[in-house]
Amino acid sequence: MNDKELYQQKKQTQLNEWKTGMIQFRTQAFAARTHLQLELNKHVKLLESKLEEGKIKLAELVKMTGHSFESAKKNFEIMWDSIIVAFADTAIKFKALT
Repeated sequence: MNDKELYQQKKQTQLNEWKTGMIQFRTQAFAARTHLQLELNKHVKLLESKLEEGKIKLAELVKMTGHSFESAKKNFEIMWDSIIVAFADTAIKFKALT
């Protein structure tokens, strides 16, 4: 397995773990009182869109080769960091609201 494949596998694993966490957030939001459900669902939808963006960008990145891959990888990492922050923020907000 080459470096690119290992990179893709690592990022895909992280996306899968985040998706599992998002499902847990969605379950908590569903179980919350009605007035909290709206607030929690807003955070879940934001996280869902970030994860979908990550999935799409990872698929695009994997198709690239050579120098274009390395260049795009830097931009991908910036976007990836925004997912990490969004996931952490969602976890904090869920903890505070539930």
